[in-house]
Amino acid sequence: MKHLLSIADVERSDIERLLQRAESFAEVSERAIKKVPALRGRTIINLFYEASTRTSSSFELAAKRLSADVINVKSSGSSVEKGESLKDTIQTLSAYDPSAIIIRSPHAGAAAMVARWTPASVVNAGDGKHEHPTQALLDVYTLRRRLGSLDGVKLWIVGDVLHSRVARSNVLAFTKMGCEVTLCGPPTLIPRGIETLGCDVRYTLDGIEKADVIYGLRMQRERMEGTFVPSLREYAACYQIDGRRLRPHQLLMHPGPVNRGIELSAEVIDSPQALITQQVESGVVVRMAVLFEVLAGGAAPNPDAVEHEPAPLGGEA
Repeated sequence: MKHLLSIADVERSDIERLLQRAESFAEVSERAIKKVPALRGRTIINLFYEASTRTSSSFELAAKRLSADVINVKSSGSSVEKGESLKDTIQTLSAYDPSAIIIRSPHAGAAAMVARWTPASVVNAGDGKHEHPTQALLDVYTLRRRLGSLDGVKLWIVGDVLHSRVARSNVLAFTKMGCEVTLCGPPTLIPRGIETLGCDVRYTLDGIEKADVIYGLRMQRERMEGTFVPSLREYAACYQIDGRRLRPHQLLMHPGPVNRGIELSAEVIDSPQALITQQVESGVVVRMAVLFEVLAGGAAPNPDAVEHEPAPLGGEA
């Protein structure tokens, strides 16, 4: 696997392999010294055209734990603000001979274009309303760690599906892992024809009590051009997951950041059923596995090969 551009490009066996590698890196992350020399000497560029905290920081930490050199490029304060095109930016960055470019862009298909413009491996960290494949992989990893096999698990994804790249990637990933996926939200926020991805569609929360897992989506007001719901108060009244709607047998997930009091109530965010913190924790090891996969290919990582702290000056090596 040279690139990770879309969950549509990977098979269940690929996902299983990535999750197994993530498990081995999770063992490393529990040690006092959390680095392995797997990508020593490689350069990885984080190119983010949109604001990000979780994704950008976890990719950076993942690369550093693999001993790679990392260059972070944000559109704010870069030549992009001076009118430089994406292609020109990629050509400039390619002069540094990066092994991988991680890109987040507001434009669907941007990662695929970058893959044509550079010899480096490309990882899609979110492209517009299209996909966010590493989020889907860390979600699968988190849930499988909690439940074991995902075959037959009923997963409801609730909220702003129209503007969500996470929803698309998750439908593809979870169905490949054997889940029964239902999308739910206001008709104005459900894309027409999305059933072709292999999911069911509902416009009310009727029947959500049968779900094993509820996955809340953020209302992405920054992407909305026009009015999609009468008001956030009415949206919350109809679709918010709160203590009344979250049943004792159900698990709760959310990609973050959460709009407290809109898609989720404070009580369920802080409940023991919520896996939101575990999702954030999973991000680093899953992205370590992805970077290792695209850059080291079929070689098996050696979790016993760790970076050692340098000996004190004047001491023995």
